[in-house]
Amino acid sequence: MTVARSPRALVPVLVFVGTVVAVISSLGAPLVPAIAETMRTTLPGAQWSLTATLLVGAVATPVVGRLGDGPHRRGVVLAVLAVVTLGGMLAALPLGLGWLIAGRALQGVGLGLTPLAMATAREALEGERSRSTIAVLSVTVVSGVGLGYPLAGLVAELGGVHAAFWAGAAVSLAALLACAVVLPPSTAAPRGRLDVVGALLLGAGVAGLLFALGQVEVWGWTSPLLWALAAASAVALLAWVGWERRTAWPLVDLRLARGRLALTAHSAALLVGLSNYLLLTAVPVLAQAPPSDGAGFGTSIVVAGLTLLPFSAASVLGGRLARLLADRAGRHVVLPVAASVQGAAFVLFALARSDLWQLFLVMAVAGLGVGASFAAFPALVVSAVPPSETGSAMSLNQVLRYVGFALGSALTATLLAAATPSGAAAPAAGGYTTLALVGVAVCATTAAVAWLGLGWGRRSSPGRPAEAATPSGQLSGR
Repeated sequence: MTVARSPRALVPVLVFVGTVVAVISSLGAPLVPAIAETMRTTLPGAQWSLTATLLVGAVATPVVGRLGDGPHRRGVVLAVLAVVTLGGMLAALPLGLGWLIAGRALQGVGLGLTPLAMATAREALEGERSRSTIAVLSVTVVSGVGLGYPLAGLVAELGGVHAAFWAGAAVSLAALLACAVVLPPSTAAPRGRLDVVGALLLGAGVAGLLFALGQVEVWGWTSPLLWALAAASAVALLAWVGWERRTAWPLVDLRLARGRLALTAHSAALLVGLSNYLLLTAVPVLAQAPPSDGAGFGTSIVVAGLTLLPFSAASVLGGRLARLLADRAGRHVVLPVAASVQGAAFVLFALARSDLWQLFLVMAVAGLGVGASFAAFPALVVSAVPPSETGSAMSLNQVLRYVGFALGSALTATLLAAATPSGAAAPAAGGYTTLALVGVAVCATTAAVAWLGLGWGRRSSPGRPAEAATPSGQLSGR
C-alpha cells in the first residue's frame, strides 16, 4: 500500500473529481429546452445532449474501471479528464447540434471516474480517512447533481447555452491540473488484457436499451422497431453475461456480484437510481411549466434549478446520518430506512405541491434518502471483494446507477407525456400524482429487497470474521 504524500490535498482533489462527474451527468438536463431553442430543433432532438452522455457513460464506466484497476490508474484518470475537457470545449463551440452531442458523448467517458477515485482513496489513504473519503465520494455523485442544475441554469441564463459548456470545460480542466499535481501512482499489480469483446457486447446491449428508452416518446410503446431493438439489446446483454463467465480476463468479474451483499447493493443501486431520477426530472418540469389545472409555477430555469439545492444539502446530511445509523443499529437497516425516507418524499409530492416551497421540502426529504443509500453502497460492495477488484466491482454498481437514471428519466417522460392533454403546453396535475405513486412503489420494492438481502445475510452468517463482517467502506455497523 502506498500512502499519499499529501493526504490532506488528495482528499479534496478526489472529491473535486467526484463533483466533476456529477456536474457532467447533470449539465445537459436543465439546458434541454434552451438547446432546442438555440439549435432550432425539437425537444427530443435536444434531449440527446443528455442521452448521449448517459449512453457513453454506462459503457465507459466498466472499461475505465478495468483500465484503472492496475498500475496505470493515475494515467487513466488524467487521460479521461483530458477527454472530458475536450468534449466540453467541443460542445461549447457554435458548430451545430451534431457537434454539441458529440462533445457531450466525449464527456460521458468521465462518468467512469468515481470508482477510480474510490479505489485511489482505498489504496493511498489509511484507516478512517480512507473510509470517510469513500463515503463522501459516493454522496458527491448525488449532491453534485443537485448543484449542477442551478449552476448550469444560471450560467446559461446569463451567457447562453454555449457559456454553460465553456464553464463545464473549465471545471474539468481544473480537475485535470489538480490530479496531475496531487494524484499518487498506484502500486496495484498489473492487470490482464482489456476484454474488448466484453466491452463491445456490453456497449451494444446497454446502448441499444437506453436508445430504445429514449425513443419511446417518438416511436410509441407499440412500435415493432422499439421491441425489436429491446429484444436485440437483451440478447447482447445475455451474450455478454455468457462471455464474461468464460473469458479469462472479464471486463467485469460477475462472480464478484454473486454474494448476497454485492447482489443486494447492485439491485438497490438500480432501483434507487430509477426513483432518484423520477423526481430530479419531474420537479424542474413542474417548476417551469405554466400554471394550469393546478400544476406548474412558471418559474425561470434558475429558480427551477434552485429547487434541487435542498436535495444536494440533504444528500450530504443523509450520508452522515447513514454512518450514525449503521453504528447504532447495524448496517443492515440503512438501505431499508433510506428507501422509506425516499418513499416519504414521493408521498409528499403526491399530496403537497400547491406552493413552490413544498417542492423544496420534497427534494430535501428525497435527498436524505438518496444520500443515505448512496453512502451505503460502497461499503456493501467493497466488503464483498478483494482490494484489487475495487474498481471493477464499483464500476458495475455505477453502471447500474446510470441505467437506473436512464430508466427514471424515460419513465418520467412517458408518464408526463401521457398526462398532457392534446394541445396543452404542460402535463395535467394527475400526471405528477401518478408519477408519485410509481415512486412510492419503487421505494417500497427497494426497502424490501434491502431488508431481505441484508437482514438474511446478517442472521445467517453470525460466525463471519470481523474483517469480513465489517466493510472497508464507510458503514461499519455492529
